Amino acid sequence: MVSTVIAPPRTYSEWVTVLDMLKNKTDDEAVLDAMLKGTIEWQSGVAERFAKKLIDVINFRMNGASDKFQKEMSRSYGQERAIVQALLALRKEMCFLSKAINLPVIPEKDRNHYYQLVISQANSMQSSLEDSAKKDRTGKLASLVRNNRVNAF
Repeated sequence: MVSTVIAPPRTYSEWVTVLDMLKNKTDDEAVLDAMLKGTIEWQSGVAERFAKKLIDVINFRMNGASDKFQKEMSRSYGQERAIVQALLALRKEMCFLSKAINLPVIPEKDRNHYYQLVISQANSMQSSLEDSAKKDRTGKLASLVRNNRVNAF
């Protein structure tokens, strides 16, 4: 698929459009490229609305990734390949979201805080998967979860 070129957002209104595209998974790579090149006047009011919108979109995507992972795991029927594919897809999405929230347009202290939200969610997912895998007596699931970490990015 050929990526389209999206103009880097400059105003809050343009950012809302781009963030809606991110939420709807409209050409993720082009959207991320535009977001990384975007600017915004970081002032009171706009900054808070921008941050809330960004975090809401990232949370929406993380929840969607988690739901998709759960569905894929329930359909895997213990097949190693399907489990690994589900783990890698979840890791890929979490890695993408960590880039999407770590934007140069956001002041450093806020950016680090937002980035840590994604990292801590990935760490929490990994920890939860490892705990769940302990119930598998063969140890195979635990090995797959350890070797295909969702927080390794």
